Amino acid sequence: MKHLWKVLSLALAVCLCLTAVAFAEDGITVTYVTSPLNAPSIVEKNGSWLENALGMPVNYAEITSGADQTAALASGDIQILNAVGGTSVILAAANGADIKVLSMYSRSPAAFMLFSADETISSPEDLKGKTIAGPKGTNLHELLAAYLATAGMTMDDVDFVSMDIPSALSALEGGSVDCALLAGAAAYNCMASGKHLVTNGEGLIAATILTATSQEYYDAHTDVIDTFLKTQEEIVTWMGENHDEVIAMAAEELGLDAEAVESMYGMYDFNPAVSDEDVASLQKTADFMYDAGMIEEPYDVSALFLNK
Repeated sequence: MKHLWKVLSLALAVCLCLTAVAFAEDGITVTYVTSPLNAPSIVEKNGSWLENALGMPVNYAEITSGADQTAALASGDIQILNAVGGTSVILAAANGADIKVLSMYSRSPAAFMLFSADETISSPEDLKGKTIAGPKGTNLHELLAAYLATAGMTMDDVDFVSMDIPSALSALEGGSVDCALLAGAAAYNCMASGKHLVTNGEGLIAATILTATSQEYYDAHTDVIDTFLKTQEEIVTWMGENHDEVIAMAAEELGLDAEAVESMYGMYDFNPAVSDEDVASLQKTADFMYDAGMIEEPYDVSALFLNK
């Protein structure tokens, strides 16, 4: 009987291994998020960089919601999150999901902005009692909380209405809110239309965007993840050497003119290496989420990274 169990166990292990190999050979699915200005993803897809490096099909899932991205990773529908907000990763991990940070995608505090149609709003104190629209649980939400904190204020001092960026912009333009939290093309268009910039994220947040996978997938397909990380570095290097081509590619993909893309591009740092400063910024975000009641317990972000 013991011999039979050993045979069955070995057969099961071989079966699982073959399934994992077949799955990898069939291809992988990664998220494809272009906004606010995710140039590395645009370059990668346009040039089929990852598919060529892996030698297998790469499918792209256009999922912009961080919560939907982490849910798709948990379900196995997606293997790599290529541009997901730090808040979404922390929230998923704090709730027990198998999600691990692979690298940095971008840092862009200046690209996250708070606008108003009222030019007299120029300080945190001026926001007291005002209705402010923006996406909850995001870098923009953290920006607002950090800005209020500079005057000893909290989110309780404002009327925060959670809505996505396009809806927040529409609400500001329609006059139903006093301020809107915006990024990317929406922020550029808002500024171009003459709306008042109250503040951006410089000195307030790091605005970290990450790449991520699960520990389970990494353990089964280390070669795939290593190739993804190498390709990410190669793309960022190529971007540094082909600036005009990147601007043109991003402008076409985002439906913007080259001047608009150029004005925003300098706000982004796409270096994929994770620094001590990045880890500290993620911890600051986790602390903000705990203070804001978004996670139930304090979270140590050192647990976010892969066990290699």
